[in-house]
Amino acid sequence: MITPVLPTYARIDLEFERGEGCWLVTTDGRRFLDFTAGIAVNVLGHANPYLVEALTAQAQKLWHISNLFRIPEGERLARRLTEATFADTVFFTNSGAEALECAIKTARRYHHACGRERPRMITFEGAFHGRTIATIAAGGNAKYLEGFGPALDGFDQVPFGDLAAVEAALTPETGAILVEPIQGEGGVRVPSLDFLRGLRELCDAKGMLLVLDEVQSGVGRTGHLFFHEAAGIRPDIMSVAKGIGGGFPMGACLATEEAAKGMTLGTHGSTYGGNPLAMAVGNAVLDKVLEEGFLDRVRYASTLFRQRLAALKDRHPAVIADVRGEGLLLGLRAHVPAADLVVALRAEGMLVPGAGDNVVRLLPPLTVSDEDIAIACDKIDAACRRLEEDFQLPTVKGAAE
Repeated sequence: MITPVLPTYARIDLEFERGEGCWLVTTDGRRFLDFTAGIAVNVLGHANPYLVEALTAQAQKLWHISNLFRIPEGERLARRLTEATFADTVFFTNSGAEALECAIKTARRYHHACGRERPRMITFEGAFHGRTIATIAAGGNAKYLEGFGPALDGFDQVPFGDLAAVEAALTPETGAILVEPIQGEGGVRVPSLDFLRGLRELCDAKGMLLVLDEVQSGVGRTGHLFFHEAAGIRPDIMSVAKGIGGGFPMGACLATEEAAKGMTLGTHGSTYGGNPLAMAVGNAVLDKVLEEGFLDRVRYASTLFRQRLAALKDRHPAVIADVRGEGLLLGLRAHVPAADLVVALRAEGMLVPGAGDNVVRLLPPLTVSDEDIAIACDKIDAACRRLEEDFQLPTVKGAAE
């Protein structure tokens, strides 16, 4: 069927009518276990009653007024985010790409405000920071850059996790390092915590800013509010989106007062960023994620899931090469094409996204139950058996028992 929608997506032929928790129901009544969660977005699941109530209550009062006027709920959300993190100030956006644009501008403007021009940034191979002209240049993926003219200058890419390569790439114009603490789209690639600490130390030694992209790894996804906490470091600037809106489009750029000193009146703006609807939902999401025991539960669910995934790897070594990730940002690196594993899981009634490095991501809502994890593992088991048969792969004796 031809639609008037710009054909930039290879859409799967499924239409969903409703969702609840970890489950989606199609218009023809089929149920799917959703471990895509809007690509790590729906942290509290589908149709979460608390979020529905917050959005509905705000929708009956005020939708949009623009940033010409004060927005009290935005001020409250900013205050809560700064109290819970390293940051002193927050700029609200509508997406992760916009949050990254703000972060890049903030870093460049900082050095300008200090009376020097150090606009270059170190970025990393395999990164994904968004689809704007600046963020595809930062990511450096040739597939995304092709046909869009000269890439925006100012980004110097090095291998992910290689601190020596970072040091070798520095120039007098290097003013910042931009990194995802965990590369999600790049294949759920988790660097050593020492690498993240080394980046912080290098920035301190060279007068550079450390800019973190926690769009996918943030808001409780890894069992930490933000993953950099695991390394015991503090960034200067951080981009957040996805989970912070629980499914409502919003993002944020957080920064220290010092790092943000160049972002003065008129240097940046957004018509919709920080609108009352988004702020109501963002506060509601934070209510739950900061609730006592919430992150403990994420870590418990992760441990349970990883243990069962490890058993599945042992049972299906010809299909599953590796289990990786942190918290509920998990990945299965496959021996078979990852796209085939995605399709096999969909045939079993489970929805997952792929990633780089031949990885299938597992991104359930952070509210996933033990029962849903058990069902997911049964479906992964069945999908692996399907692929073993299709590819005539060797099997482990007794694996189907």
